[in-house]
Amino acid sequence: MKNLFLFLLVAIQLYSCQEEKKLKEPTVQKPNIIYILADDLGYAEIGAFGQEKIETPNIDALSKEGMIFTQHYSSAPVCAPARYMFLTGKHSGNSFIRGNDEWNDRGDVWDYKAMAKDSTLEGQRPVPKETKTIANYLQEEGYKTALVGKWGLGAPHTHSIPNEMGFDFFYGFNCQRQAHTYYPLHLYKNRNRVHLANDTIAPSSPFPKGLDPKDPNSYKNYSLSKYAPDLMFKELTGFVAEQKGNPFFLYWATPIPHVALQAPQRWVDYYIEKFGAEEPYLSGNGNGYFSHRTPHAAYAAMVSYFDENVGKLVQQLKDEGIYDNTLIVFTSDNGPSYAGGADPAFFDSAQPFDGGYGRGKGFVYEGGIRVPTFFTWAGKIKPATTSNHASAHYDMLATFADILDFEKPTDTDGISFLPTLLGEENQLEHEFMYWEFPEYGGQVAIRIGDWKVIRQHLKDEENPTLELYNLMDDPTETNNIAAKHPEILKKAAKIFEREHTEPETELFKIPLLENGLLSN
Repeated sequence: MKNLFLFLLVAIQLYSCQEEKKLKEPTVQKPNIIYILADDLGYAEIGAFGQEKIETPNIDALSKEGMIFTQHYSSAPVCAPARYMFLTGKHSGNSFIRGNDEWNDRGDVWDYKAMAKDSTLEGQRPVPKETKTIANYLQEEGYKTALVGKWGLGAPHTHSIPNEMGFDFFYGFNCQRQAHTYYPLHLYKNRNRVHLANDTIAPSSPFPKGLDPKDPNSYKNYSLSKYAPDLMFKELTGFVAEQKGNPFFLYWATPIPHVALQAPQRWVDYYIEKFGAEEPYLSGNGNGYFSHRTPHAAYAAMVSYFDENVGKLVQQLKDEGIYDNTLIVFTSDNGPSYAGGADPAFFDSAQPFDGGYGRGKGFVYEGGIRVPTFFTWAGKIKPATTSNHASAHYDMLATFADILDFEKPTDTDGISFLPTLLGEENQLEHEFMYWEFPEYGGQVAIRIGDWKVIRQHLKDEENPTLELYNLMDDPTETNNIAAKHPEILKKAAKIFEREHTEPETELFKIPLLENGLLSN
């Protein structure tokens, strides 16, 4: 009996020690997730991807602390569909949003002053109320969620606003048309307008008659007091400081470097000295957005200003002691713009691809959809590594589900690439990657391994094109070999037929797809 008593006493002491040890051991904390989405940033507009004129030391340093993805794609070549597909894990064959839809049947939604007076003219066509986003899933996992920057997926006074779509906090542009000036009359904080002390002018206003385009003072009305990116970055850092003790998801949808050309003067002056004299960009007569005396200097200034803020955010994470437990994703929504004074040829913005009109933003060639992307996560992702795994924005939902061990939705088109991030060898590959875009004449593209099929002018049934490229041998898509490989074209046609669903919105319909003629 005495031996039994001693045995029980020792057992109780051992159990108590084990329980005390468990209490002292820190619980595994879920990682913070920061998703940085630049707007119209070309594949080679940061130094880490080959840029030589624009300086991005902070972004480059951050990329070296993680893994660069050389074959990461946007889900679409323009803003709204790219953002929707990232948030929902859908490719464009069955996405609700497949192009930009400004919801024109409300009235003159392009009248800037009318929008300022009537908020019901702001925003884009609402997404379905039952839409579930990445932010919704992360909320269910205990995350505080924030979107700072540009929304573009709904409108004020509808269910389709960030605070109804999974985000606890929102600050920025609800409407992507309003984001065509960086000195707006208002931004939104959650559901409400925040009026700004800007005596702004409407985007695309012509350069005033009688002013000297060579005189910098002629452009003073385009630079006002309340610069939206400054205000947004202040709210962003405030959210990080407030949530540093909790797991959080921050979607930083910066509008930079989408035109108009408006940047802090100190950065413009820096690049004026670096680039030297240049011709002005004048809005009006078919030229959109705003005039600028030194457009190259202004564009570079916007990117370097953004880079400066990325550096400040990283330093804040380190100062708060949460950098090591934060996954940072850096990417862009599509290829570089050709409009508003942006000059992808001057900056070689998409090298080795062509980033000009017809090949960059708005088109399903590599220059329009392949985007600069890297991931950093201290202690998890090996620094200074590179992956050529082919992936897309619509893979992010599956990847986050894998990271946090929640069940991904059965209807997602994405594949988790967490094994690649962790350096493991059990990575699944896409059987195909799919793009369907109803704008610029109607386009579709599919990538099967290194093969890429492109069809354009699909809204003109008389002249649809058919192109085939091998991206390994011909990454710049210059040698169309469609006639030589009918077996690849046949395989792609079957995938198109299987993956395409009829869009709910008339604007997104492509007759050749709806009539089943693409497979002929």
